[in-house]
Amino acid sequence: MTWVSLSGSLPTSNRAQETADRGGPVLNWIWLGLMLVSIAYASLIPGRMEEVAGAILDGASAAIRLVIGLVGAMVLFLGLTRVAFDGGLRDWLGRAIAPVARRLFPEVPSDHPAMGAMVMNMSSNMMGLGNAATPFGLKAMGELAGLNRVPGSATNAMVLFLAINTSAITIFPPFGTIAVRQAAESADPWAIWAPTLIATTCSTVAAVTAYFVLGRLPMFRQRPIADAPPPPSENDWGGADDESDWTEGGGSTATRSGPSPLRTILIVAFVGTVLFGLVMEAMRLAPELGGLGTFKILVRHWLLPLLISGLLLIGVGSGVRAYDSMIAGGREGLQVAVRIVPYLVAILAAITMFRASGALGVIIGALDPYTSSIGVPAEVLPMALLRPLSGSGAFGVMSEIITTHGPDSFIGYLTCTLMGSTETTFYVLALYLGAAGVVDGRHALAACLIGDLGGFVGAVAACHFFFG
Repeated sequence: MTWVSLSGSLPTSNRAQETADRGGPVLNWIWLGLMLVSIAYASLIPGRMEEVAGAILDGASAAIRLVIGLVGAMVLFLGLTRVAFDGGLRDWLGRAIAPVARRLFPEVPSDHPAMGAMVMNMSSNMMGLGNAATPFGLKAMGELAGLNRVPGSATNAMVLFLAINTSAITIFPPFGTIAVRQAAESADPWAIWAPTLIATTCSTVAAVTAYFVLGRLPMFRQRPIADAPPPPSENDWGGADDESDWTEGGGSTATRSGPSPLRTILIVAFVGTVLFGLVMEAMRLAPELGGLGTFKILVRHWLLPLLISGLLLIGVGSGVRAYDSMIAGGREGLQVAVRIVPYLVAILAAITMFRASGALGVIIGALDPYTSSIGVPAEVLPMALLRPLSGSGAFGVMSEIITTHGPDSFIGYLTCTLMGSTETTFYVLALYLGAAGVVDGRHALAACLIGDLGGFVGAVAACHFFFG
């Protein structure tokens, strides 16, 4: 998953990512449509063009202010994630996922390079490390192409891998979205963590279920493809040079001093103290709020400190020099903040114009009676529709919506949760199928879009549970 795109993880920075995240033809027409329709509609309304003219620079300025607010959070939390990464968390997740992966992909030998690459891709996605996940995903698809007896047509393993990749459960918080909420002065930026986890779980369950159901239909049977192109060479499977620290082996430039009895004693004492405090807090809140209310309060107020503690302890327990790892990861966060500036300026200026022209209000007014009846404000529909098409575009839409409606409104909560509920589906399919030389993805697109729908439903249900 990519930072700007799906769920709070880092973006790849290779040429394919940059081309796709600019949106390709679809986002090009969406962006042009927003700009030109805004001007055309405003020209028909007396006095409205003045508002559109003012909105142009207002949107661009808002994007820059937003990025300034993002920098601190990105640097801090990518640094903390790097500490756990260097401490071996990704390797541990890989070992935990391996038995499940062998059951899901029985046609792939357990000792085949494709299996190892898929496991590392999925574990990286679970950690929200999209820049590590993408090279492993490309490597996995290239290796799966070597097992393909029908070149040009996706194998079952390819389709399932894509379904899981575009809908991956992300156990780590969506740091990018949380940083935007922090910059928008949310009273509780981390409130969307639990709803996002629920949404990604629903997305994955829906995508995997769709894979098994649709795969039984004759129309999706694997068929030979005439003049199928050969898969790209192994040199085309990797990521950008600046991702090497995250993708090679243990992914660490930090040194480890190894386990220490003293560190173990200190960690056990720390964990015992915090658990004791957590139990005492639960006992204090339970008589007044009940079990469900206590759970909500603990989730919203304790998850962030517990997450930071866990990330640091994983590194410390492995003997990682935590400060050095923090600085290495923080540099990546700074690069991310710089990289997203043009995307945010372009999309925020267009949406601000569209809103100022009055055209967006007309669309929302027409759809609101229908969407509100199922608990979905029409204001979030642009986010839901753009999410599978462009990560940067969706990121900009989310930023504009929470700036307009507030990060702690129900619209703001739902928009932010939708941002992390699924992947940029069309980008992933184009990139990964291209890596394997596949022209017939069979039911991959259908399964991935059903996963997107599952994530949408899960996000709506979770937000109504926590914030409704």
